[in-house]
Amino acid sequence: MDSNHQIAAETEKDEQNQNPTHSTEPPFAVASLSLTLSTVLPFVQPKIPSFFSRTQPNKLKFPPTQASSLTHLSLSTPAPTKTSFKSNLSANPLHTPHSLGPHRPLDPSNAAALRRASIVWFRNDLRLHDNECLNAANNESLSVLPLYCFDPSDYGKSSSGFDKTGPYRASFLIQSVSDLRRNLQARGSDLVVRVGKPETVLVELAKAVGADAVYAHREVSHDEVKTEEKIEAAMKEENVEVKYFWGSTLYHVDDLPFKLEDMPSNYGGFRDRVQKLEIRNTIEALDQLKGLPSRGDVEPGDIPSLMDLGLNPSPTMPQDGKPAANASMVGGETEALQRLKRFAAECEAQPHKGSKDGTQSIYGANFSCKISPWLAMGCLSPRTMYDELKKTVSRSISASSNRNDGGSGSSKTGTNWLMFELLWRDFFRFITKKYSSAKKQLEATPATACTGALA
Repeated sequence: MDSNHQIAAETEKDEQNQNPTHSTEPPFAVASLSLTLSTVLPFVQPKIPSFFSRTQPNKLKFPPTQASSLTHLSLSTPAPTKTSFKSNLSANPLHTPHSLGPHRPLDPSNAAALRRASIVWFRNDLRLHDNECLNAANNESLSVLPLYCFDPSDYGKSSSGFDKTGPYRASFLIQSVSDLRRNLQARGSDLVVRVGKPETVLVELAKAVGADAVYAHREVSHDEVKTEEKIEAAMKEENVEVKYFWGSTLYHVDDLPFKLEDMPSNYGGFRDRVQKLEIRNTIEALDQLKGLPSRGDVEPGDIPSLMDLGLNPSPTMPQDGKPAANASMVGGETEALQRLKRFAAECEAQPHKGSKDGTQSIYGANFSCKISPWLAMGCLSPRTMYDELKKTVSRSISASSNRNDGGSGSSKTGTNWLMFELLWRDFFRFITKKYSSAKKQLEATPATACTGALA
């Protein structure tokens, strides 16, 4: 036997000694592998945070003859933490990793970052259109509880013996609150109504639903500011945030070219400083609102009648406080928007009647726009009114251009004077806010303004 044959025989003999038992099954029929990440994926750093990230990991590839029979795969790392995954080979074993911390949504703005529940406290902003307060609460919360509170201190007799709120104003308010409830219900929400002190009612509801925050629009009068201070103090004890917004004027208080305490005390000085400011865009009403909090099982409550508020209806008023069939003034946002459109159309159709200073007013039966009650209750915002008037001016300019009569458009609409009236309204609200505190009232210098027909 030559040397080559001898070497081959010895090699075969060694292999037989190492494998005394021969299997008839093909290799890799059943396999259980224990692999390290550093071996299988040498290009992946074995850091736990990146291993559990949301990014799609690279897939492990095996030869077809091996992958077809793999039934169990165990991955381990040299690190102390070990994670085992079972696979049936139809899914990537790294596709759904376990999490080391709390679940975080793919979208950072998703509900995990939102408040559990918030309360929207309606005051003189009984509308859905151009309501920054309501929109902010809806966008920042999982559930929203809209609330209107009839404060007993707003009713009854004043020190001079007169009604603080008369039956006609109270009836208009009841109608506006009823309309707000219907509009909220149409969008998947509701309006909770209570009779009581706001600082007491808000605390009770916040505890009941586990609210994280209260959203509200700021007001300007001395009594309203005192109520805000009471609510802030009560909510601070409950660890509930109070977020205030501004939405009662044409110009936003944050856009004024001066601090409120430095505001001019005469209308002329105020107008000259602000009339060139840019007016913020209106905010569209949401089509769908978040539902009420499930915790607490809060009842919506009944809207009180005039009798419930301690008022006696006038003989010409319905006893239940609801509007009569022929009522000329019906409270609520729905009526306000319809009335505004009708008024704008009437102004657009009115013949031109100029004045010496170039301003244009309306006359006849429309000597006033008659929208003040809806503005006062917040059923309509000044910015919404301004936007509608701008549309009227644009239509008028377009019609004038088509007629080729050289008209200026805005001078023919009878609406440009309303801009000045809205400025008057802004002046009075800002000057009231300036002197709403007791300290400011003592330091106040008289505000000067000419009398005029207000919007």
